[in-house]
Amino acid sequence: MRCFTVLGPSQTGKSTVVEKLGSLEGAPRKSSSPYGLNLTEFTFGNEAWCALDAPGPNEALAHAQHALLASDACILCVSSAPAEAVLAAPYLRIVEASGTPCILFVNRMDEPRGRLRDVIAALQDYTNHTLLLRQIPIREGDRVIGSCDLISERAWRYREGQTSALIAIPESTAEREHEARTELLEHLSEFDDWLLEELIEDREPSSDALYAISSRVLRENKIIPVLIGAAIHGNGMTRLMKALRHEAPPVGVLRQRLAHTGSVDEGKLVAVSFHAYHRQNVGKTVLVRALGEGLRQGASLGGSSLGAVQNLANGRSNLAVLPAPGDVFATVKSDHLPVPSLLTPGAVIAPPEWTEPPTPMLERILVPGSERDENKLSETLAKLSETDRGLKVLQEEGTGAQLVRAQGPVHLRDLCRTLSDVFHISVTDRTPSPIYRETITKPLEVHYRHRKQTGGAGQFADVKLSIHPNERGQGFTFGETIKGGAVPRNYIPAVEAGAREAMEKGPLGFEVIDVGVTLLDGQHHTVDSSEHAFRTASKMGVRQALSEGSTVLMQPVFRSEFHIPSVYSGSLVQIVAALNGQVLGFDRDETTKGWDIFRALVPGGALNDLARALRSATQGIGYFSKSFDHFEELYGKEADAIVRANEKPGTAH
Repeated sequence: MRCFTVLGPSQTGKSTVVEKLGSLEGAPRKSSSPYGLNLTEFTFGNEAWCALDAPGPNEALAHAQHALLASDACILCVSSAPAEAVLAAPYLRIVEASGTPCILFVNRMDEPRGRLRDVIAALQDYTNHTLLLRQIPIREGDRVIGSCDLISERAWRYREGQTSALIAIPESTAEREHEARTELLEHLSEFDDWLLEELIEDREPSSDALYAISSRVLRENKIIPVLIGAAIHGNGMTRLMKALRHEAPPVGVLRQRLAHTGSVDEGKLVAVSFHAYHRQNVGKTVLVRALGEGLRQGASLGGSSLGAVQNLANGRSNLAVLPAPGDVFATVKSDHLPVPSLLTPGAVIAPPEWTEPPTPMLERILVPGSERDENKLSETLAKLSETDRGLKVLQEEGTGAQLVRAQGPVHLRDLCRTLSDVFHISVTDRTPSPIYRETITKPLEVHYRHRKQTGGAGQFADVKLSIHPNERGQGFTFGETIKGGAVPRNYIPAVEAGAREAMEKGPLGFEVIDVGVTLLDGQHHTVDSSEHAFRTASKMGVRQALSEGSTVLMQPVFRSEFHIPSVYSGSLVQIVAALNGQVLGFDRDETTKGWDIFRALVPGGALNDLARALRSATQGIGYFSKSFDHFEELYGKEADAIVRANEKPGTAH
């Protein structure tokens, strides 16, 4: 079986392309996962094929990346409108990073939305591979009525629902065809000395030789050939499928590529897991592509026994049919197989770095609907994060509530639906509160005496303390200048412990940071003094000082790193400024053509708005990662509102 992924932005007709390709020579067999990855098995040219139709939203980019891990080649569907080329930038990025041979298919050519050469020029800004036209459109006015193949120099007229009709190249197209063919040959000659000689000697190379060269450069991932059509009408589908059949590499090439990137012995690499999901009453289902021989139920794979091997289309197990190299199958009761991963009989190998999904930007607290749901939620989220690497699961600081980081609102909605439909856990979500702190702005001294007389031994401790602001980021410090044994040495650690305890919650209701405490003097009683007494005196004394020390609210500030196509970099300055952030600068992304890395400092309270604004400004393409940088003072109405909100039950941080 040969396997390819069809990927691209939403609304580019990917699913229609898969449907038409699968129906060229018979009825396809379809299956799908809850995450939107659709699989279509079909026969073409007496060969078995499997098409992986990756979900289109940018929030599901991780599933497209993982599908590439199991694919011999891919088809990238793009719009015929030049202005929409930037939407393909994330897909060109992962195709290039993966090293997967790619055919670019400009779909919906029946819609007059711009010139093909402008589409290619716009897309070329986002890939280091040369985008090489293999076909040009034949037009009547604004309407595309057919295509001309630049290698065979034959023209076809599209026919609705039928095979295209062979026609003579129209005179109106001849000049453009000659120009495009010359450009094609010049690019191909860069990878073939024989062709270069032919062109220098002004000899016309044969079509068979050109097809062979074109096939080789695609298999070697030297260029990205460009084909055109309109899948909804069936136009260009046969040519696209023939290109895959003749030019996409066999499964052995994928095995070599994965062995190289994973630093694993090619002879031991027998499979790759690329997708998984949970089904009600079934459990975890893992999708695997065989790369070697010997896979069957009970065989050793990834260091444990392979569970039941199932047919993709009907979910049935057939012990008599063993997966051959290239076959794609499902397996249950193989929970030991992580996704994605490279698999040998005895080990699981981590996938290449390029499979790492974009950093999730949307943070939400999941609130279970009942105590029963609360008990199940943590374990269930852990299971789901194993099958969805775009999801991160943490606990909220302070409350311990379940905090999830999702790729976006659609991803979050799908997560909540899975929790409900598959695991019967009802949840609502809320925005997490930023983690605020407080500190003091001026030094002061306090004298506190703790005296308590009850039946038996009493309590006595007297402390004189100096409390002062520390430098930002210095945290809590403690010192002492006791002379003459006014406070015995064995009680001084208790004084420090009491001071630390007082820092747990200040007058504004938050943890106190960046404050220093010095024990200056004190008194003790030979009978009534104790560690407990001095701890209590210190805690109450520091609390008294904090209430008099001009406390100020401290907000967290995060260092944020944005990954965006360069055309959007200018808009980020206004977004960051509107959120009271500070722009630090940007550089070209040296690893990805056409992208920038933009850096800024952003207040923690603005991160939710930042994610929303970034999605809107970059059409859902851009993403950012964040790391805590420092706390800074916050004054005025905003600070007052935060303090008032913190006084409500369950909101303290």
